[in-house]
Amino acid sequence: MSSSNTGLGKVVCVTGASGYIASWLVKLLLQRGYTVKASVRDPNDPKKTGHLRALHGANERLHLFKANLLEEGCFDTVVQGCEGVFHTASPFYHAVKDPQAELIEPALKGTLNVLGSCARTPSVKRVVLTSSMAAVAYTGKPRTPEVVVDDTWFSDPEFCKKAELWYVLSKTLAEAAAWKFVKEKGIDMVTINPAMVIGPLLQPTLNTSAEAIQKLVNGANAFPNATFGWVNVKDVANAHILAFETPSASGRYLLVERVIHYSVVVEILRELYPDVQLPEKCADEKPFVPTYQVNTERTKDLGINFISVQDSIKETVESLKEKKFINF
Repeated sequence: MSSSNTGLGKVVCVTGASGYIASWLVKLLLQRGYTVKASVRDPNDPKKTGHLRALHGANERLHLFKANLLEEGCFDTVVQGCEGVFHTASPFYHAVKDPQAELIEPALKGTLNVLGSCARTPSVKRVVLTSSMAAVAYTGKPRTPEVVVDDTWFSDPEFCKKAELWYVLSKTLAEAAAWKFVKEKGIDMVTINPAMVIGPLLQPTLNTSAEAIQKLVNGANAFPNATFGWVNVKDVANAHILAFETPSASGRYLLVERVIHYSVVVEILRELYPDVQLPEKCADEKPFVPTYQVNTERTKDLGINFISVQDSIKETVESLKEKKFINF
């Protein structure tokens, strides 16, 4: 996407700015001339902020703020004077001991905390919330090749609890609470709902979705029996910006280039890297979890031409190599 100067003179805020999607969002916003007020948990941690400070335009137009999702009102100063607020901060990892404290509270309370600050700030014209396909596709209804998931689907919290899908539950509760809140307060909000996000990493740490690819090339002896939608991080960051810049944008935008089983991810890796030792077998003996379709027409209408999953996987591996997360 061109670095057109659509953002000149405009101030926007990005929460959780050191994260995988958020780092790309900050990069592209700076490219487009925006001034970015970015919140991080610790502005003095070079691991969290070094890659942001190094971005083109950061010296002049990036301002870092310390903010904690659970601290009531701490986003007031961050969103002050901003036209757009991109709320991307939400924890995403698997090894969870206390789902309520580690995932649900930060996602749910954090979202309402940020939206509360937006409600008190007259300059805010639109909020773009980073949600997830997790908040869309887990309804308990079967997902099979003829099923088309679209933006009218909402994941069912009871189903998520029963299945112990804690991350999915955190995103589901947060998005539902957000829609209720913005309706009451008259806030203009749009949500971006990406599937598994892969592609190049800007941050120096390994994020959960890129780790899914890293494990496959780093000697895993089996691949998971799971099917996901996949999408490139650059498309996700661009969609956030288009959702803010397009006056008619509204509702939810699903971001999925393709829904494929892990076995297909392994096949793609095998074609790209024939010499690499890749897992030969599935983690269990059960039939492969079926694929399903996702209607992304609205997202394409917004101006996103999806980068192919093959290219995304290649970019992920090359980036992981460069950052020494894989060695071959």
